[in-house]
Amino acid sequence: MTNQLFRNLLLCASMLIGCAKKQAKELVVGMELSYPPFETIDENGKPAGISVQLAKALAEYLGRSLRIENLPFVGLIPSLQNGRIDCILSSMTDTPERRRAIAFSDPYLSIGLALLVGSNGKLQDPAQLDTEGTTIVVRQGTTGEVWARANLKKAKVLSVDKENAAVLEVVQGKVDGFIYDQMSVWQNWKKNPATTRALLAPLQKESWAIGLRQGDTALQEKINEFLRHFREDGGFERLGDQYLSEQKAAFRRENIPFYF
Repeated sequence: MTNQLFRNLLLCASMLIGCAKKQAKELVVGMELSYPPFETIDENGKPAGISVQLAKALAEYLGRSLRIENLPFVGLIPSLQNGRIDCILSSMTDTPERRRAIAFSDPYLSIGLALLVGSNGKLQDPAQLDTEGTTIVVRQGTTGEVWARANLKKAKVLSVDKENAAVLEVVQGKVDGFIYDQMSVWQNWKKNPATTRALLAPLQKESWAIGLRQGDTALQEKINEFLRHFREDGGFERLGDQYLSEQKAAFRRENIPFYF
C-alpha cells in the first residue's frame, strides 16, 4: 500500500467517524419533571408525560438521540443561554418578556390562566380579585405571577416555589385563591373537591411553545416543521386522548376550548 493510498484511507475513515458523531449528536431537552401529566417521573424513575412523548417524537424526527435534563423551572432559560440544553419543552408560555432572552417555536398549545379558590371562600368571580384584604398565591417565575403583579394593585400577592405549596395555602384557607393554568387548576380541584373550587374562565389566554436560543434559526425551522407534521398526523389528538380524556370532556361541558 502506498503512503498516499494509506493517507487517503485514513482521511476517509476520519470523515466517516466525524459524520457518525455528527449524526449521533444528542438532542438535550430541558424540562422540570414536576408538572403531570406533561412533565413528570414514572414509577421506575424515568421521565414521563406529554412533553416527554413530544420530545421523543421530536428527537426521532430530527434523527438524533434524546437526553432530558430535569431542571428547576427558573433555571431553564439560563441553561438554554449557556448551552447546557438545546431547547426547552416544559409547558413554557411564550411571552414578550421571555422573548427578550430567548426565541420560541410556533405555539403547540393554547391555554388560559384560571383561579383555584376555597370552597367556602369569599371569591366567587375573578372580578373580585383586586380588593383590599384579599390574598392571592402564585408560583414563582410563572405567567400567573407576572399577571398578578401587573393587575392586582389592592390585593396581596404571595409567591411560592412549588405548585403543591400554593395549593396547600388554598386548601388550608390561608389565601383566597391561586392563579395558575386552567389544566392545573382543574386537576387540583379534582384532588381537593371538598375544600376548593375551580373558576376556569380564563383571566388571560396564553400559548405554550418550545424555547430556543436566539439566532438558532436552523433548529427553530426544523422544530416548526416537526410541529406541523405532528399535528397533521394526529399526534396531539392522540396525546390528548391518552393523557387528558377526562379534562377534554369536562372542558367541553363548560364550553371552554381545549388545549391542543
